[in-house]
Amino acid sequence: MIQKNKTTLIDDYAKADPTALMNQFQTGNEGLSGAEAEKRLQKYGPNTIQQGKKRSEILVFLANFTSMMAILLWVSGIIAMFAGMMELGIAIWAVNVINGCFSYWQQHAAQKATDSLKKMLPSYVKVRRDGKSQQIQVEQLVPGDVFDIQAGDSIPADARVFNTSNLQIDESSLTGESVPVEKKADYHHGDGEFAQQNIVFAGTVSTSGTATALALATGMDTEFGRIATLTQSQKKTIYPLERELNHLTRQLTIIAIGIGVAFFLLAIFFVKYPIAKSFIFALGMIVAFIPEGLLPTVTLSLAQGTQRMAKKHALLKNLSSVETLGQTTVICSDKTGTLTQNQMTINHIWLPGKEYDVTGTGYLTNGKIQLNGKDVDLANELDLNKLLINATINNDTEVTEGKAGEKSKILGTPTEAGLVILSRKAGIDAKDERKAYPRLKELPFDSDRKLMTVITKDPSGQLFINTKGALGSELAICDRILDNGQVRPITDQDRATINQANETYSKQGLRTLAFSYRIVDGDDPLAHKSLESCTIQSAETHMIFVGLTMMSDPPRPEIFDAVKNCKRASIRIIMVTGDSPITAKSIATRIGITSDKARVISGDELDKMSDDDLQQAVKGEVIFARVAPEHKFRIVSMCQKNGDVVASTGDGVNDAPALKRADIGIAMGVTGTDVAKDAADMILTDDNFASIVSAIEEGRTVYSNLQKFLLYILTSNVPEAAPSVIFLVTRGLVPLPLTVMQILTVDLGTDLLPALGLGTEKAEPGIMDQPPRPLNSHLLNRSIIWKAFGWYGLIASVVSTAAYFYVNHVNGWPNVPLAGSGMVYAEATTITLGAIVFSQIAAAMNCRTQISSVFSIGLFSNHRILTGIVVEVVLIALLMYVPFLQGVFNTGPLNLSEWIFLFCIPVPIFLIEELRKYIVRRIKRVPKVA
Repeated sequence: MIQKNKTTLIDDYAKADPTALMNQFQTGNEGLSGAEAEKRLQKYGPNTIQQGKKRSEILVFLANFTSMMAILLWVSGIIAMFAGMMELGIAIWAVNVINGCFSYWQQHAAQKATDSLKKMLPSYVKVRRDGKSQQIQVEQLVPGDVFDIQAGDSIPADARVFNTSNLQIDESSLTGESVPVEKKADYHHGDGEFAQQNIVFAGTVSTSGTATALALATGMDTEFGRIATLTQSQKKTIYPLERELNHLTRQLTIIAIGIGVAFFLLAIFFVKYPIAKSFIFALGMIVAFIPEGLLPTVTLSLAQGTQRMAKKHALLKNLSSVETLGQTTVICSDKTGTLTQNQMTINHIWLPGKEYDVTGTGYLTNGKIQLNGKDVDLANELDLNKLLINATINNDTEVTEGKAGEKSKILGTPTEAGLVILSRKAGIDAKDERKAYPRLKELPFDSDRKLMTVITKDPSGQLFINTKGALGSELAICDRILDNGQVRPITDQDRATINQANETYSKQGLRTLAFSYRIVDGDDPLAHKSLESCTIQSAETHMIFVGLTMMSDPPRPEIFDAVKNCKRASIRIIMVTGDSPITAKSIATRIGITSDKARVISGDELDKMSDDDLQQAVKGEVIFARVAPEHKFRIVSMCQKNGDVVASTGDGVNDAPALKRADIGIAMGVTGTDVAKDAADMILTDDNFASIVSAIEEGRTVYSNLQKFLLYILTSNVPEAAPSVIFLVTRGLVPLPLTVMQILTVDLGTDLLPALGLGTEKAEPGIMDQPPRPLNSHLLNRSIIWKAFGWYGLIASVVSTAAYFYVNHVNGWPNVPLAGSGMVYAEATTITLGAIVFSQIAAAMNCRTQISSVFSIGLFSNHRILTGIVVEVVLIALLMYVPFLQGVFNTGPLNLSEWIFLFCIPVPIFLIEELRKYIVRRIKRVPKVA
């Protein structure tokens, strides 16, 4: 009995004798019997792509509550409850619950690559069962089934083809190759993987022709299924931001616990507090130094970043991937459909003695075509007219105009579609032309002779033979040439000139197609034979050479600026494509990814390279061509071993494993397969490579903004701790100027909205002129610590402490002792809280830029921050005047002079910081904002 197919057996199946292969699978031309098919269905299972083991939805949900920061908050809540501060503990837990639910909602569209694989398979297939042709559901197809393939069919299984007729298969979803490949019954192995001439693969599409096929493998045993398995087995790497937040959490935990221990010891040995009371005091300090608002602020800021990127056609599926984009150092990019437009376009025409550049030619309907920037009347260009007629009638492809904003729909091959569009640009309607030249017989293209010929009647009633194909094959059948409207014998010099032109264009990565024709007059032997007796030998002979067309899959117009911007930002682009080395290097050089000196490594060469050699290769200028799925996966892995943060683009099934392996997987939203989209972290809704650059700039801006509001949040820790320091230094003579609940008001209340506003700041000038930040850099660095604790925080501590003593002074201090309870104490702690809040108003404005003047970006340009400032003022007022809140937060009302004092605080603090930034700019000579 047959065994399940393995990848290594594909070539053996391709080489096998057809009869022997049928016998091996215990089938024949009549197909399987219904009973046998049922047995095999039970043995091999349905022809579907099985899902990988999915995590329980409950576990996915709970994972959003188990990050290091979340665990720290859970512990903080427990500590607060243990210390008798039940309201504080509940509030901290509430923050954690809200943040976790928000994160789960953002990430609910989880990876479902295997579901998408099933969607790509056809619903029905025509098989032969019990000697009859019947249609069955594709899930019921089994190895050994004989099925039919027609143009437009999706291939349901890996299969060996027989009885082919002009069969063309689009394998771009597997190989990345933009041009359909011909399939024939005879064995031939081309370049790269999936290159057996007589094997078709599941998930590919037939673009033309017909065939009978024997199913060799179904479901997960297909090459399609193998890629699915590779995708499922690859675990997603942890995002750099997640690692950084874990690192930050450890830093903050050490700081908080260190301060708590210090305050505990000082309270016992310096203030002579009882151990129990000292412990509760220290717990309060630990809670105070944990920035409870950091995690929701980070989450919401990243969410805002994803919304802004969505407006720029980049959809992020995971919040943390926003920042990772900003750290990207290498983009491994596919060519077809990513850097190029994924449509074959004629850009040059070569005729004897004439060359035409038709790049960018628009549609004309007046019998003229724009050539070399000039309108040319086709009536005066007999050679060109002959070529265009040949390209139109020797063509089986139809191109229908798409709706506004949509691409034209192609039924046939991209190469022939390019010819149809070229003729259409000259005002030639394919349908009208084919009616004027009714087709009598077709000699289909095959890879041996590399020609396609049609025999038609011209308008005068004569037989008209038109041939198109590879130049070498065309020249072999031509003994005449059309030169400036005149037919003459072709000379050796003509052949040398034609070959030289072909070589010149080939070096530019262009695909050439040659054309010839012959009119069957009375002296032609074919005029006296029936078309039924017409053979390839009798038709394709004594032809008249017309000329060449050159075509390519053109680069996207916006790609040139995008590549320049990547280089400006010190981001390398490595092209990884299934296309030919010549074409790949031509495109890469043309759009500026690499120079002419770039090394081109083919898939076969890559197979022979060790990991060390490949790791060195990806450090330099390199292009990868004719690659397989494992190759792209391996390339991404080696870049990561070099310490690069890798973004990998793609649109096909073959790209899914690499997309999942990369730090950032980027799928094309329009042309991309569902598999690629589900494996990716980011989807480009416009398939525009330039959107990646915008997304990277946004990622860098998000990281910069994360540091800005980290600075802003930590700034308040110093004035929050200062009252306790004063309490310890005075050995309790100065009552605590700030309660723990008031500290929580700053962390979770007044600070939150301005911090979120900082997350919406635009990029400062020059952010894309800098290299990506080093992998060993951290959010919390020396600069932020100094600014938060030694500058902004110190100023706020002085101001808030002064406010506390000011209220006590107005109420009789130092002549009367400092109040430790009652209305005066409530008023003193309230103005201390207010002074911290109004100092934070200045900090919010100061943190909007790192060294640029806030005036240069617009003092009132960030409406979110302004709204946050208004809200925090209203919130502090509610705490002062609502009786219930007064009792919970130990606050009291302030008089008019005290309010005036508070409103005066932000101005000098803001101006002092502006002066510092001015001095820094003078030293560093930082450019002003445009």
